[in-house]
Amino acid sequence: MRGGPLETEISGRKTRTSHAQVVDELGREIISGHYPVGTTLPGDLELAQRFKVSRTVLREAMKTLAAKGLIVPRARIGTKVTPPNQWNLFDSDVLTWHFHKGVDSAFLQHLTEIRMAFEPFAAGLAADNADEKDIAELYRLADDMGDLSHTPGTLAVSDLKFHLAIAEASRNPFMRTVGSLIEAALVGIFRLSSPASGENRTAEVSASHRLIVDAIARRDRESAALAMQNVIMAGRDRVTKVIN
Repeated sequence: MRGGPLETEISGRKTRTSHAQVVDELGREIISGHYPVGTTLPGDLELAQRFKVSRTVLREAMKTLAAKGLIVPRARIGTKVTPPNQWNLFDSDVLTWHFHKGVDSAFLQHLTEIRMAFEPFAAGLAADNADEKDIAELYRLADDMGDLSHTPGTLAVSDLKFHLAIAEASRNPFMRTVGSLIEAALVGIFRLSSPASGENRTAEVSASHRLIVDAIARRDRESAALAMQNVIMAGRDRVTKVIN
């Protein structure tokens, strides 16, 4: 998790490397519509001058954006912006750029649906596969969310650690790769609905997550999945109140 989008969002630190800066700025501009679908990006020389980077750094940044599905190079034409249906929405950067652009209720619903497809099932798998050490760690993480000293930022990090631990306890390696999706979703929830200072909901958050662990400890797949669904929907409802 270190250096991920949630930590960056909370700390406010900008990307450090030249490569990361180019990827971040162009990625945001593409998703925001500054460079519309089908647009040819400025040439290498112009972009290298704009970002004050070498052609090598720029080419590597373009490869990264192409791997995320945002652009495609065309011989003798230039680098084109691809349609949104080609963007990799499982990529944490792409999702984070969507949140920076601003999301509507439809995007939020789509994100909730895909989380509902993965995370409750992961909680059910954890009920089957978690060992005693996993369960003890999940209880520790759930209880940590109840710490009254949490800021909105540290609570968001604690929340992320819990969800990633559920994916790990599922013992399904594919679930672990969904971690970037979970993190990007929590970035959005943090940005849009983090509680104002003075509003403390740590006890509520801790209790709702502890219900997931209780079900896992009982080896109750259905209850673990349902408790996870309730946590996801509560996050969605908080964001819905903000954007509607």
